[in-house]
Amino acid sequence: MTALGKVVRTTAFKLSAIYIAVFSIFAVSLILYISYSVNVLLNDQLRATIAAEIRGLAEQARVGGIAAIFQTIEERSHQPGASLYLITDVNGRILTGNISQVPADIFERSGIGPITVSYERNVGEGSRHVAMVQVLRLPGGFWMLVGRDIAEREQFRDIIGQALGWAVALMIVLAMVSWFFVSRRVLKRIDSVSATSRQIVAGDLSGRLEVTGTGDEFDRLAESLNDMLERIEHLLYGLKDVSDNIAHDLKTPLTRLRNRVEGALAGPASVEAYRDALESTIEESDQLIKTFNALLMIARIEAGSPDGAITEVDAGAIVRDVAELYEPVAEEQGAELTVTSAEAVTIKASRELLGQALANLVDNAIKYAPSDTGRPLKIEVSSSREGGMLALRVADNGVGVPEGDRERILQRFVRLEESRSQSGSGLGLSLVAAVARLHHGTIELSDNQPGLIVTIRLPTETG
Repeated sequence: MTALGKVVRTTAFKLSAIYIAVFSIFAVSLILYISYSVNVLLNDQLRATIAAEIRGLAEQARVGGIAAIFQTIEERSHQPGASLYLITDVNGRILTGNISQVPADIFERSGIGPITVSYERNVGEGSRHVAMVQVLRLPGGFWMLVGRDIAEREQFRDIIGQALGWAVALMIVLAMVSWFFVSRRVLKRIDSVSATSRQIVAGDLSGRLEVTGTGDEFDRLAESLNDMLERIEHLLYGLKDVSDNIAHDLKTPLTRLRNRVEGALAGPASVEAYRDALESTIEESDQLIKTFNALLMIARIEAGSPDGAITEVDAGAIVRDVAELYEPVAEEQGAELTVTSAEAVTIKASRELLGQALANLVDNAIKYAPSDTGRPLKIEVSSSREGGMLALRVADNGVGVPEGDRERILQRFVRLEESRSQSGSGLGLSLVAAVARLHHGTIELSDNQPGLIVTIRLPTETG
């Protein structure tokens, strides 16, 4: 009973029951309508035939009188497939015809149109038949009955009834067979979804829904859910990486803070020593705050809720503003900063985030690109249209980044060994990558021979 109740509660069973009911009502209605229409047609044909017979007999009566009617009925009564005829006298005694017995009260209903009665064709036959007849009063007190047997109509009704029963039975059988195969397929897909869900709930985030390749609604749903699961897995692993990186990379500065304070307390008590310790602690704390702010900004960007509003902005103006901001810093470091932004390109973006991303790239180039080759550092910031994309580039002629590390440095807290001596948290390029993803774009790191080119490509039109 539990298994039966489970089957009855399934959507496939309920839909099958509804379809059976709907199509059964439709089939029954159609067959009954056909039966009614054919029955009306046959009755009209019977009435027309009886009326034609009566008109023919009336024509005979005008020519030869009652005797002609008697003679005509006598001749027609013995022909194969003849209509039904009967003439009686005033007392109901049969004079001629091919009917041996009719109901006694039939002559009381003369002139009221064709009626349906039972009769016996031959004397002593014992079997009753049904006919549609018309009763007329003849001159001299005679009664005349003209009619047609309706056995064929009754047979047609029986055939229609049997067809109706078989149609309903066949429909139910086919519906049950269809339900069996459809429900098996549907339940199989649902069981697959349930199994994958249990796998994910158990902690295996790699589980994905089955895609059979048929392109049906289950496949489309599975593809959408798989994309969602892919995104959730990426975010969860990203969160795990962030937690691990925070625990690893922030542990060192916090330890330095604690050691510095302990050292100040353990050393000679002097205002200068305490002041130096506090100033160093404040400086280190500011760097930690910047790191946490960068993490929060990246988290908000990846969650799709940036601080700045998405509006139409001029990418060229952003490039020029960032270059103007960092030009004094570049001059202090002995670097040459140039801007190439001849064409105005308007896109829908967050001006603040795009500016922050470009600022991070320029800042990284100034900090980490200088080499010991003696050549002057050159940094070029540019924007250009490439088909339907906007390309924002920051190129330098510095030490560059090895090809194997270019994808890795886009991750949080990743810093190459060559840059460990410089201040920073390893979140600058992570924020740039997050900004690119927010704007449905990409980030690419390539070789400038020498140096590094960082390219952000953003669509100029969003669907």
